[in-house]
Amino acid sequence: QVQLVESGGGLVQPGGSLRLSCVVSFGFTLDYYSLGWFRQAPGKEREGVSCISSSDGNTYYADSVKGRFTISRDNAKNTVYLQMNSLKPEDTAVYYCATDPLSPSLFSWSSWDYWGQGTQVTVSS
Repeated sequence: QVQLVESGGGLVQPGGSLRLSCVVSFGFTLDYYSLGWFRQAPGKEREGVSCISSSDGNTYYADSVKGRFTISRDNAKNTVYLQMNSLKPEDTAVYYCATDPLSPSLFSWSSWDYWGQGTQVTVSS
């Protein structure tokens, strides 16, 4: 059984930072799994934020977060992180982590197999 648990969300002022963590438990290491972060704001469709591909090890980012967010992984801890800097009110959303043994596109969230339950990020003064 695959289990993903996100943490690190909260309320932050514009310009502030947060680091999200996601621990993945499924009896295997993350070495050969793609890892992604997605978000969903109220009334909007879920969108890809960033991912690390299992096929080439490269990282990908949505244009809206490039230069501000950084994804990283610690395979020894089965954990993926999302460092978020220079946060804006439009970053407010529930953030989800996901994993998949293949390399689905960051822009096709429904192609990812396993999901966490999400953590709320609110950027407001």
